[in-house]
Amino acid sequence: MVALLDGVLADLGLMDIAGPRLAGDPQPAVLASPLAVAECAIVSVAACLTAAADLALARTGRRPEIALDTEHVAAAMRSEVWLRDADGRGIDGFAPLSRLWRAADGWVRTHANYPWHRTALLASLGVHDDRDVEVQAQVADAIAARPALEVERAVYAAGGLAVAARTQAQWQADGQTGAMGTSPLVGMVPLSRGSLPLAEPGPLPASGVKVLDLTRVIAGPVGTRMLGALGADVLRVDDPHRPELALHAIDGVIGKASTSLDASTKNGRQALHRLLDQADVVVTGYRPKALRRLGLDPDQVADQHPGTIVVTLSAWGTAGTWGTRRGFDSLVQIATGIGWATSTDGIQPGALPCQLLDHATGYLVAAGALAALGRRARTGDATHVSVSLARTARWLLDQGIMPARQSAGDDPKRQADTYRTALGNGWTAISPPGQLDGRPLSWPHLPPAYAQAPPDWS
Repeated sequence: MVALLDGVLADLGLMDIAGPRLAGDPQPAVLASPLAVAECAIVSVAACLTAAADLALARTGRRPEIALDTEHVAAAMRSEVWLRDADGRGIDGFAPLSRLWRAADGWVRTHANYPWHRTALLASLGVHDDRDVEVQAQVADAIAARPALEVERAVYAAGGLAVAARTQAQWQADGQTGAMGTSPLVGMVPLSRGSLPLAEPGPLPASGVKVLDLTRVIAGPVGTRMLGALGADVLRVDDPHRPELALHAIDGVIGKASTSLDASTKNGRQALHRLLDQADVVVTGYRPKALRRLGLDPDQVADQHPGTIVVTLSAWGTAGTWGTRRGFDSLVQIATGIGWATSTDGIQPGALPCQLLDHATGYLVAAGALAALGRRARTGDATHVSVSLARTARWLLDQGIMPARQSAGDDPKRQADTYRTALGNGWTAISPPGQLDGRPLSWPHLPPAYAQAPPDWS
């Protein structure tokens, strides 16, 4: 695990720096998998804490002691599963049409959680819109009658999301070197130099740092809420015409303020750029080039807002035909070969024990932002940080196949409750993993309030 962490820290420009002191089982049974899920999960959080400690050193001259409980990491990697309301109920993260389907020659995974993706899926298959219980059989028949790749092409062409199940070799044979090639796990490229200094340091490594969060679902929000737990002032901005799902309207705004802006209007764009004028970091999680019309691509931010660090998160990377496609963790697992690598019977693709690609990439988002802030504190230079779910998938697959640890006798709920914290309004969730100088991290901005904050740095 030390070598794995050293590789990530090298990408971050943090060579020869000690990681956190680890406590607990290095392979929590709840993360048991034939792939190195536990190792990658722990290392992603460890890299984030290491970058936070280095930022504190750059700002204050003192490096805090960092520690990490591996069982806490395991609970945090399934944080959306453990979210509970006042009655102890959770929120289902997947809609009925988001699942694996048998195709004529293999398997297809669809994602239809958002209503606009559901509409596109049905239209691409020629299925009339109706209640889920009414259309599931029709969707199954339509997919079963076609080759998997044909379904993939048709659904994406209609604006929906579906991928054919591939082995890792098939994914690479398709020429997807852009998404899973030799690029760093965390890209760190010089972007601009600005005159806006960081705020005076405070009690936490990122105290006073302003982070503009333009992300959705899990990966980006995980990264930005961790920045909030490490002291940053995080403001999430959503499109009022594309409201977040119920799960993510809570889980995705923990640790931050949340507002909405209609950036399709002149006033909305101007308000967004006023926020950027004061932001130290902007994190984007939309498709590559999708934000160019708003002036939010890295080169545009460097030109209009010099000194601002830009973190770009994508599903598939930025190269090739997949670089402009939408994607989610469950789809990337199936397309890149993780599904077949975790299959229990060789007949149907399997899945990871958590949405590791989302969560690990989220902590890498935070790690990259923190490392870039440390670089800016020392040199004045801003950085473009880039990560993708597909690149994280390759990182996981590169660790190879190993016997899965049996989890019999473990009680995941009991383990999760050890790290449960109150959010307010009766909601509870998993607290942020990690300790600084012996003090556990905690969430600010509680209770979560989706799109209720004003669009300013208040």
